[in-house]
Amino acid sequence: MQISRWIASAATAAMLVISAGSLSAQAQEKLKIATEGAYPPFNTITADGKLVGFDIDIAEALCAQMKVECELVTQDWDGMIPALQARKFDAIVASMSITEERKKQVSFTNKYYTTPLSLVALKDSDIASTEPAAVAGKTVGAQASTTQADYAQDVYGKAGAEAKLYPTQEEAVADLMNGRLDAVLSDKFVLTDWMKKSSDGCCKMVGDVKGTETEAGIAVRQEDNALREKLNAAIDAIVADGTYKKIQAKYFDFDIY
Repeated sequence: MQISRWIASAATAAMLVISAGSLSAQAQEKLKIATEGAYPPFNTITADGKLVGFDIDIAEALCAQMKVECELVTQDWDGMIPALQARKFDAIVASMSITEERKKQVSFTNKYYTTPLSLVALKDSDIASTEPAAVAGKTVGAQASTTQADYAQDVYGKAGAEAKLYPTQEEAVADLMNGRLDAVLSDKFVLTDWMKKSSDGCCKMVGDVKGTETEAGIAVRQEDNALREKLNAAIDAIVADGTYKKIQAKYFDFDIY
């Protein structure tokens, strides 16, 4: 009787191990990736509800390279890192700048593009430089919880500008167009795309902000080293085989890597 019970227990344990292994394999075969959906041309939502943009194409190319099924979901920017830590998704592909402060909360892959900050102002504005003194007494908008928000508050704010922060980039430029702001500080490539497609001639590009070049990476949980390394290998592979350049050419006529 005892032998029979031991055999039954062993068989049950073996089945649990097999089941756990199968679940682990399934988890590795499917990734849930979050993006914002409000940061064109990197990630945005079309009128019919489809996620599109450079980040989206890169995420899909990386999933294809890793031979895993990926599900793309949207998440408000302010809650992006907490939701990752809460395991609501596995990775963030949302033009997130790699910063020392964020490294305390998440792990980043190698970069998948590099960008400086730029400043746009109303076309009749007397702002002629991105230097802090040039925006003293002005109201400068930026998206909250970003490197541009930090710069607007810590640098421009100390020079006498008022930094006004918004939940999304789209809200910031809308207020600029409506005359509620004097300027907007953001990622150069985002502003360049907006100036070409949606600004209606309201504004001028003042220029790049010196010393603000940052790298965008994919964020994963700090314990997910294996996933980070798989993503790094996939980034290297799509750069090497020309996939990255093909995606880049859809959105930019210059190199952003």
